[in-house]
Amino acid sequence: MANRSATLRNLNHLLRRRQVRHSSFTSSVNPTEVSHFNALASTWWDPHGSSRLLHLMNPLRHDFISSCLSSQAIPAPSHKLRYLDIGCGGGIFAESAARLASTEKVTGIDPSAEVLKIAQLHARQDPLLHQSGRLEYLNKSIEELPRPKSPEEQYDVLTLFEVIEHITHPSSFLTSCLPYVKPGGWIIMSTIARTWTSWFTTKLVAEDLARVVPRGTHDWEKYLNEEELRKFFQGQRGWAGEGAVKAMGCIYVPGIGWRMLTGGERLGNYFFGVRKDLE
Repeated sequence: MANRSATLRNLNHLLRRRQVRHSSFTSSVNPTEVSHFNALASTWWDPHGSSRLLHLMNPLRHDFISSCLSSQAIPAPSHKLRYLDIGCGGGIFAESAARLASTEKVTGIDPSAEVLKIAQLHARQDPLLHQSGRLEYLNKSIEELPRPKSPEEQYDVLTLFEVIEHITHPSSFLTSCLPYVKPGGWIIMSTIARTWTSWFTTKLVAEDLARVVPRGTHDWEKYLNEEELRKFFQGQRGWAGEGAVKAMGCIYVPGIGWRMLTGGERLGNYFFGVRKDLE
């Protein structure tokens, strides 16, 4: 009982302490995180393997993007969309986005060369992706990617799916992402709130008890709450204007899959979208 009380006190302390802080660091790449995901590379496209929950979540990613694009007061872009998928991993989202008729091109970047090899090999199985130039993978971090010189080189949608909770200095990382989005474009991510519920579901149950996620995948201290992300973007000039922030919770139901949950962003997993102002 004493150990349990100490654990609860520590968690409570972390809840008060954790914030999106500014940093002077120039790289978002954490070698420990890269090593962890390298070990999972071979099973990335196994729908019953270590990335099973990501495969099941992918349709909700598209649903949330569609809801963001359709929510804006100005009409959604009539041109085909350009995506930048940061931390694309084995390409689960990047491939599916590249196949959409509304897509011009998807660029996926990831610091893990081993994981990107899996993504490239899988994409070669589809002539639409391999020969059309609609999908490109780059072994780079966001800090290494050349900055766009014009709106034509920027992206309509920049995605960070299951990425930000693996970043040690999220403020610096997000700041690096901002220049890649064209005016009127979106940053869209999925992540996990830092709450008692998320500690119980993602660490204790998912990793330690049920083992549906490899142990060590998540660091609860790195989780970010929706209001922390909202505050960060509201502090950036030209971002998060009226009606330009959207959030939606999601929950995994065993035997059924992922489901959207209104208000769930205050509990655990959630989607977050923010639009850049028109200039």
